[in-house]
Amino acid sequence: MTHPDPAHQPRAFLEHLYQAAVQRALPLHNTAASLPPPPKGKTVVIGAGKAGGSMAQAVEALWPADAPLEGLVVTRYHHIPPRPAGLPQRIEIVEAAHPVPDAAGLAAAQRILQMTQGLSKDDLVLCLISGGGSALLTLPADGLSLEDKQGINKALLNSGANIGEMNCVRKHLSRIKGGRLAAACAPATVVTLTISDVPGDDPSVIASGPTVPDVTSCADALAILKRYNIDIPAALTEQLESGALETPKPGDKAFDGHAVHLIATPQQSLEAAAAAARAAGISAYILSDEMEGESREVGKVHAALARAVALRGQPFSKPCVILSGGETTVTVRPRQPGDAKGRGGRAGEFCLGLALALQGQPGVYALAADTDGIDGMEDNAGAFVAPDTLKRAAAQGMKVDRFLDRNDAYGYFEPLGDLVVTGPTHTNVNDFRALLIL
Repeated sequence: MTHPDPAHQPRAFLEHLYQAAVQRALPLHNTAASLPPPPKGKTVVIGAGKAGGSMAQAVEALWPADAPLEGLVVTRYHHIPPRPAGLPQRIEIVEAAHPVPDAAGLAAAQRILQMTQGLSKDDLVLCLISGGGSALLTLPADGLSLEDKQGINKALLNSGANIGEMNCVRKHLSRIKGGRLAAACAPATVVTLTISDVPGDDPSVIASGPTVPDVTSCADALAILKRYNIDIPAALTEQLESGALETPKPGDKAFDGHAVHLIATPQQSLEAAAAAARAAGISAYILSDEMEGESREVGKVHAALARAVALRGQPFSKPCVILSGGETTVTVRPRQPGDAKGRGGRAGEFCLGLALALQGQPGVYALAADTDGIDGMEDNAGAFVAPDTLKRAAAQGMKVDRFLDRNDAYGYFEPLGDLVVTGPTHTNVNDFRALLIL
């Protein structure tokens, strides 16, 4: 496989590594080994997530043509991949909003739950789950309106809560998450195929685990809401306090005979990127696929490591590539009077923190991007940092710390031409970060 020259095309080389990571996570490459045989009865496919469209198409391509197949999957707006020529559509794919749910997601969740009614023990439910499914598969608990759910979701996204904390709350304020979808499928067999976008690859965290048992409790959800000062309607607080909104737990008979298969993970994608680097003659080191914390602070830590390599050849010898994944967080700061609203996501904020800490360190280049192709709510996947980033920005009157103060990574990197724009990738194994030290 050809590759850009790292020394002369550092940005193209880092984008090449990102594409290697994305390719490894595409559903068509990973689904066949996890598909069960067709059942005696019918097969119903349901699911949600940013990879939902490509996962559905993979099942359609791999399922026997003479075996019945039907269903409904919901994905993010503009995330349905082009349909391969000659592939008949047997699974309906609809679109809804992410990361804040909308009426389309509510309607899809209602339809999916309805599809689980009246199934027999001879039937099979294939559940396709990927990151983003929490927002896309929204069915608020009784007494909670869609508007309430939207407000809670926005507050969680801006709070600095990690993905596990956010999903604990989401599970307990839902009629479909936290194992409730699997319980609704009884007595049919449920096989869940999932693409992990969470640190630790815990299926109960991915998309808030609609088909797997939940070990968190109503008390946990209440504690998280209190920790981040997030208000919910009094009636819901009472239901959480009484345990009325408790989720199905491990050992519940609702999960008997069910199977869960992880078909793509962040670690696999990081290993694919590392292999691509080594194929170009560059040593590659994976720090972790489970990194969490404030994006800007994680950026500073990566910068310290890169500087140690660049200046002292420790702990790695240059040239090399340092890779990491996981799911960092962005705590949105209050805006100062007159400030425009900041734009950007986790990857962009990581790059701001990294650039600030690197201070133009010669020989260090970096790319951070979300593997779904969308950083936060913008149209870019992430951003690129070079030794001259701060200098070029200063020439345009931009100070990196000022943009960090207002969470405006997009506004910083766009004028520099350093946004990484890929469009939706039709998969999602979360944050991808690569540092090239020459």
